[in-house]
Amino acid sequence: MIPRRDLADHLRFFEELGVRGISRDPRWRERGASASADQPAVPAVPVVPVVPVEPVVPDTDSLPAIRETIGDCTRCKLHALGRTQIVFGAGNPQARLMFVGEAPGADEDVQGEPFVGRAGQLLTKIIESIGLERSDVYIANVIKCRPPGNRNPEPDEVAQCQPFLFRQIDTIRPRVIVALGTFAAHLLIGTDVPISRLRGRVHPFRHDSQLIPTFHPAYLLRSPERKREVWEDMKKVRELLANAP
Repeated sequence: MIPRRDLADHLRFFEELGVRGISRDPRWRERGASASADQPAVPAVPVVPVVPVEPVVPDTDSLPAIRETIGDCTRCKLHALGRTQIVFGAGNPQARLMFVGEAPGADEDVQGEPFVGRAGQLLTKIIESIGLERSDVYIANVIKCRPPGNRNPEPDEVAQCQPFLFRQIDTIRPRVIVALGTFAAHLLIGTDVPISRLRGRVHPFRHDSQLIPTFHPAYLLRSPERKREVWEDMKKVRELLANAP
C-alpha cells in the first residue's frame, strides 16, 4: 500500500501535469489492445523519418550476456576517474516501454541502478502518471559509468558505451522508447536539433520501435513549468502503447 504522504505527492504531481482523473481500465496496457472506442480521437502525430546506423547484433544476445560482456569495464577512461561500479540498466527485460537517459549520477553510482536519485523519483511519478510502474518498463543510460562531477559524456566514452546500449535495445525490442533529455535524444536520433524542437514528435527507430524525445527529469526539477509538455509527450507514449501490436 502506498503511504498517504507519497500518494498525496503523486496526486499533486498529476495535478501539475494537468491530469484531471485516473482510469482503472487496464485495456490500454494489454499487448495488442486497441484504444477504447469511447475515448476521444487523438490527433495524428507528426513523424520524422530517421534511420540511425544499426550495428550488427548477435541473434543470441540476452541482457545477462551483454552485462557479462561489459564486465568490470576498463574500455574508456571513466573507470579510472572515480566511478564506483557499472550501472547497466534495470527493469522488465520484455518491456514494451524503455527510457534512455544520459549517464549515472552520484546516487546511481552508489546503488548500481539508473534513476534512483531525485530525478529518478520524478521519473517514477511520470511512469505512474500513465498507469504503469517502474517494474513494467526498462530504464538505461547511454553511458554506464558516472562521469566525474556529472559532466557531459565525452565522444570517446560514448563510442565505447553506445554499442552496449543498442544491444540492450535490440534485445528488449520495446515498442516505444523515450529519450530523456538532449544528450540521449541526439545520440539515438542522430541530430543536433534542440530538444525543445525534437519533443512532441514521434521518430521511427530501428526495427519497429517508435521514439519520443522529452525533457530530462533533472531539467524538470529546475524548470517545473515544463512538466505540462512532458505530460503531453507521455500521453503520446500511452496512445502508442495502446495501439502497438
